[in-house]
Amino acid sequence: MNELNSGYTRSASQVIVRQNALLRQVYAWMGIGLAITAFMALATLSSPVAVNTIAGNRLVFYGLMIGELALVFTLSGAINRLSATTATLLFVAYSALNGVTLSILALIYTANSIATTFVITAGMFGAMSVYGYATRRDLTSWGSFLFMGLIGVVIASIVNIFVGSSAVSWVISAIGVLVFTGLTAYDTWKIKAMAAQGTEGRKPAILGALTLYLDFINLFLMLLRFTGNRR
Repeated sequence: MNELNSGYTRSASQVIVRQNALLRQVYAWMGIGLAITAFMALATLSSPVAVNTIAGNRLVFYGLMIGELALVFTLSGAINRLSATTATLLFVAYSALNGVTLSILALIYTANSIATTFVITAGMFGAMSVYGYATRRDLTSWGSFLFMGLIGVVIASIVNIFVGSSAVSWVISAIGVLVFTGLTAYDTWKIKAMAAQGTEGRKPAILGALTLYLDFINLFLMLLRFTGNRR
């Protein structure tokens, strides 16, 4: 009996070690991605030509958005076929491209409100990520519910581009905050569960970092509509 207990303890300890190792890599790469995004946003804002090109030409802006979506779908869908180096380069490229597109936020909102919203987002994200890691509940049921909410937010956002309703935009943002707050906890829990099953390495860490990076950025954008002071 003691040998069985000892073996179980060693196995549980190994699982915890794998979980912590993977999550450290995920958060490290996510932090690198956010740093690259911030750097590229500032670099873009320092160039009047770049700002005018992005803000003054919808084709350029939408082209950048399509490029971002292509990178996300490629990285998410082909992660098993990509080398670790290629996956890393795609993540870095996406983070940089996102910084270029997000730079226009500085033309819409004050710097102080952007900074304040970032801090609020970091606090909410951190709290929900800790919950996702620490909870002993099975969050599998959250997945389908949150995915349906995400699809609803995306469809409503696309429709509202043509409708242009501020009331609809407010509702979308409110639902979006709830969805991405929940996704932060769920995705953290899912990464932890993957590690418990033996998943490890740089590619899973990059994919996990991309997932949490998207949760953070989208939560930030949704909150900014509430807390951001327009110029």
